[in-house]
Amino acid sequence: MTERTFKPGPDQSMAFREALGCFGTGVTVVTTNTPNGPSAITVNSFASVSLDPPLVLWCLAKESNRYRAFQAAQHYAIHVMAEDQQDLALRFACNGLDFSHADWSPDHKGRPQLSQCLARFDCTLSARHEAGDHLILVGEVEQVMYRTGKGLIFKRGQFGGFADLL
Repeated sequence: MTERTFKPGPDQSMAFREALGCFGTGVTVVTTNTPNGPSAITVNSFASVSLDPPLVLWCLAKESNRYRAFQAAQHYAIHVMAEDQQDLALRFACNGLDFSHADWSPDHKGRPQLSQCLARFDCTLSARHEAGDHLILVGEVEQVMYRTGKGLIFKRGQFGGFADLL
């Protein structure tokens, strides 16, 4: 494909999405407990915000069928997925209520904690910010778990992993 330049707008939403897809991101699964049980959502819009206090953010689409559960969540866990957890990430992308395929347990605040992820950030909601068709959720990190391993990556609509550098 040749280089393309355009002004983003409603008639260029697919091209804008393709351009954004050029940036590879890590894959996370965010979990929370709701009155109806555990809920999960696969997210690639995760970023660190601050070391002091320890803050991270993620973005929730307002059109998501899980919007109500997560916009109201006061406590949630963000899991950085390992390279071999593609199936788990895909399943939670499709259905955030079915935990039958996941190895998990609730923490003392009811947050579902998935096993075998590369890192986990247990958060309490700090702030919500409206941003176009998304809601930015900022969480204060209460506890962190991490381990060695390779992460799951998402780029141009596909999952992949890292290649070791020579």
